[in-house]
Amino acid sequence: MAYKNLRHFIDTLEQANELVRIKTYVDPRLEIAEITDRVSKSPDGGKALLFENTGTDFPVLINAMGSYKRMCLALGVQELDDVAGEIENLFKMLSKPKEGILDKLALLPKLGQFASWMPKVIGGKGSCQEVVMANPDLNKLPVLTCWPKDGGPFITLPVIHTKDPLTGTRNVGMYRMQVFEKDMTGMHWHKHKVSAKHFMEYKKLNKRMPVAVVLGGDPVYTYSATAPLPENVDEYMLAGFLRKKKVELVKCITQPEIEVPADADFVIEGYVDPSEDLIWEGPFGDHTGYYSLADWYPRFHVTAVTHRKDAVYPSTIVGIPPQEDAWIGKATERIFLAPIKMTLVPEIIDMEMPVEGVFHNLVIAQIKKDYAGQAQKVMNAMWGAGQMMFNKILVVTDDGTKINDYKRLAQYVFQHLNPATDIYLSQGPMDVLDHSCSKMGFGGKMCIDGTRKSEEELDTTFLQAPSPREVDTAAIMRQFPEIKGINSSLLPLDISCILVAVEKNRPFHIRELNEQLYTLPALTGVKMVLYVEHTVDVSDLASALWRFCNNLDPKRDSFVIRQPSAIAGKYVGGIGMDGTLKTRLLDNFERDWPNIIVADDATISKVDAKWAELGMGPFLPSPSLKYKHQIYGEEAVVQQ
Repeated sequence: MAYKNLRHFIDTLEQANELVRIKTYVDPRLEIAEITDRVSKSPDGGKALLFENTGTDFPVLINAMGSYKRMCLALGVQELDDVAGEIENLFKMLSKPKEGILDKLALLPKLGQFASWMPKVIGGKGSCQEVVMANPDLNKLPVLTCWPKDGGPFITLPVIHTKDPLTGTRNVGMYRMQVFEKDMTGMHWHKHKVSAKHFMEYKKLNKRMPVAVVLGGDPVYTYSATAPLPENVDEYMLAGFLRKKKVELVKCITQPEIEVPADADFVIEGYVDPSEDLIWEGPFGDHTGYYSLADWYPRFHVTAVTHRKDAVYPSTIVGIPPQEDAWIGKATERIFLAPIKMTLVPEIIDMEMPVEGVFHNLVIAQIKKDYAGQAQKVMNAMWGAGQMMFNKILVVTDDGTKINDYKRLAQYVFQHLNPATDIYLSQGPMDVLDHSCSKMGFGGKMCIDGTRKSEEELDTTFLQAPSPREVDTAAIMRQFPEIKGINSSLLPLDISCILVAVEKNRPFHIRELNEQLYTLPALTGVKMVLYVEHTVDVSDLASALWRFCNNLDPKRDSFVIRQPSAIAGKYVGGIGMDGTLKTRLLDNFERDWPNIIVADDATISKVDAKWAELGMGPFLPSPSLKYKHQIYGEEAVVQQ
């Protein structure tokens, strides 16, 4: 389904009872984000919110794709798997041997469909250029400041257009933009991103780089900008495929080298000068649930702002999951399963990215296993596939279980896991936002092989000791006073894993504690011990796993145990993994460590007082209250 514009999508949301209009004035600085955080963490993602009184000429639409239903509405489908099925059918049709003229003729209608999806540049101006700001001023837009330690207001849903200066190939991506002046922002593109490569080419040529930023229009544009496409695939071809209608583009007014969707709500035109000094950008409360800390990035100079007469400013917030971005990630998980299966990993059956893993940190792959070592083959293929190279923890299982039933999946994986031999540690490129890496953008990876093992894969020096069904947690905590909490609730479920909250007080503390715990007879057979900070509530499994996944560098922080058994020469395997905060003093960790993201008390109080007049139903308390005690100091950087 093709939406005519963002207002059309808003009308569709309202007809589906998926939108709340808020007429009371709400400040774009912190208040809109705090209200949205409460709503987005409601069951099923709450509702989309349209803030109609922002102190500017423009309303703010937020949480528009913040549920499964709204994500499907945005893409015009009943189920996200429908898109994957359509892509798979296309692959099969195009790869099928064509033996006769009739087979070849049967392809023509589909080839015509391909042509109908390709973007087209049209003449004249688009509706995105109905109003031209003669003196561009970003302060006239309701740009949100989302979190109290953010470096400033950030444009959070920018669809950024650049071109390769040598080939003219377009790239459309999404990178946050901090507003510094009325006509200047930062341009936060990481070195792995295509736009950053374009920037380096312009730098070699010593030329200014034209850039255009689109806000709004068909929501498919926003989704396509986030999609992990190969460099040579035009994002607007994907958008055309999803909306079943080509994207019509018009040339920018002051940067005519760049074309943008004619039906967008806003276009911010400008340039980046590669010869210019970089600007100190950030911090920013990011999708990991932690602040991404300040660093040097290019400056983007605005030469024009154009917009529709009835423009709506689209935005989002990211922070402690779940947020709207979790559902955008779910769409990517489902849509890109088919291309991965058809081109890279033919044995893959299904894929899952749990919200606690914030996209790259945790990926589960289900395969049809036919031979020894197949899980490792899949591991290597996936770590070499586009943005999957940023994956930190990969769990591979087979068709003996469903991967979206996390309880049964965990039971199955632990049943078939020898932690001393079936966990593979490696290193490679990591997301720049991963603060656990000792070096920015480079760190450890881990693959957990939870498949049924063939005879060739078994190490007979290890015994399968029965896992205890319960442990005396109080006795362990008395023996080790630095342990502030133990969650052993998974053991009676046949999931051989415990979580331990530790207050570290000496170098190598977790490694030594892990060795000591595994000498206890009570823990014989426990396959995995996960360590988190003493401030973390280990009884809240989802939150504890989110903290653990973010803070772990698997290669550095994993400690394999070979417990001697009663049989000479035989061992029982175990592993401990350190998901605690790392410091210079205790861990020789030389990078700054970021705080988790929470709202400030003043904003929480303002929203509490305003809630009754918002027309949003029963009062929702701030999710930040749950995490206040887990921060260290008051700044974006942990005070060590």
